[in-house]
Amino acid sequence: MPRIICIDYGLKRTGIAVTDPLQIIATGLTTIHPKELIPFLKDYFSKEQVELILIGWPTNWDDSATHATPLVEKFIKDLQKNFPAIPIKKVDERYTSKMAKDAMLEMGLKKMQRRNKALVDEIAATIMLQEYMRSIG
Repeated sequence: MPRIICIDYGLKRTGIAVTDPLQIIATGLTTIHPKELIPFLKDYFSKEQVELILIGWPTNWDDSATHATPLVEKFIKDLQKNFPAIPIKKVDERYTSKMAKDAMLEMGLKKMQRRNKALVDEIAATIMLQEYMRSIG
């Protein structure tokens, strides 16, 4: 069974999470600079079967666009151009960074580890992927 990949796209860092091949468990994969993302995905997709790309969709609490929404929109177009055979689905990313920081606190990570924004982005992508998997049952 192919994997599902989730991307928490950002201007400085992009967190990536994937499911296992049976789509039971969501795991953080890595955090990468956005300029390296398309080559990274090309390499990953050459090794792993992926049936769906989820991407965190940034909106305000009232569903209006944020400063990041146009950046993600542009990135989605890049994804569609480079990977036309893989469907892309937007998922709500509101509060996932806060949830990631809370999870890091619950895991007992030290203050310096919790300041690692790359880890926050990877955990946020994992949370979005878990929520999606939960929603499809």
